Amino acid sequence: MFSGIVEEYGTVVAVEKEQENVHFTLTCSFADELKVDQSLSHNGVCLTVVWVDKAEKKYKVTAIKETLLKSNLGLLEVGSKVNLERSMMMNGRLDGHIVQGHVDQTAKCVKIEEADGSWYYTFEYEFDLDKAKQGYMTVEKGSVTVNGVSLTVVNSKDNSFQVAIIPFTQEVTNFHTFEVGSVINLEFDIIGKYLSKLNSYSK
Repeated sequence: MFSGIVEEYGTVVAVEKEQENVHFTLTCSFADELKVDQSLSHNGVCLTVVWVDKAEKKYKVTAIKETLLKSNLGLLEVGSKVNLERSMMMNGRLDGHIVQGHVDQTAKCVKIEEADGSWYYTFEYEFDLDKAKQGYMTVEKGSVTVNGVSLTVVNSKDNSFQVAIIPFTQEVTNFHTFEVGSVINLEFDIIGKYLSKLNSYSK
C-alpha cells in the first residue's frame, strides 16, 4: 500500500530480458536501506526487490508479462527516470490518497501548458464504458495516480483529464521528463471502484 507521495526518482542502469520477464536494475539514494522481498512503487507499479547491492546503491526488481502489458515499464531503458516510493507506514500521516500500486492502464500526455511557475498536463486514455461503470474513470477534484504520483483531477472528461504540477513535484518526480506523446501509468481511485461496484448491486 502506498500514498502516492513520491520520494524521489531513480535511474535505470540495466535492463535484462528473461523469457517473458524483464529485470530492471536501478540506483537511488535509499537503495542501501532496501531489503530483498520489500515492496517498492515504480511509476506507480508495486514491484518486489529481488537483489540489493548496498555498496553501489543499486537494486533489482522483476516485471512479469501482465505488468509490462498494462504499464509503461516495458518502455524503460538504461537512463530512464522512474518515480519511487516505499510502502506506506501505518503510523504516519496519509498525505496523498490510498494507492495500491496496481496500475489500471496507460495514458498519453497530449498537452503541457506553463502557468506562471506551475504546469498543467493533459492526459488522454482509452475510454471503456463498462470499465467506467466499475470506477475506471476520473471525477472533478477527485484523486488519480499518474506514474505513482497522487494528484487532484481538474477538467475531467470521459477519456481525459488535467493535473496541475507545482515546481517541487516537477523537480522531484519524473514529470520534468514528460513531453507530448509520453506514455504514463494510471491508477484510478480504489474507493471510487468500490463505490461503483456497490452501486451496481443496488440496481
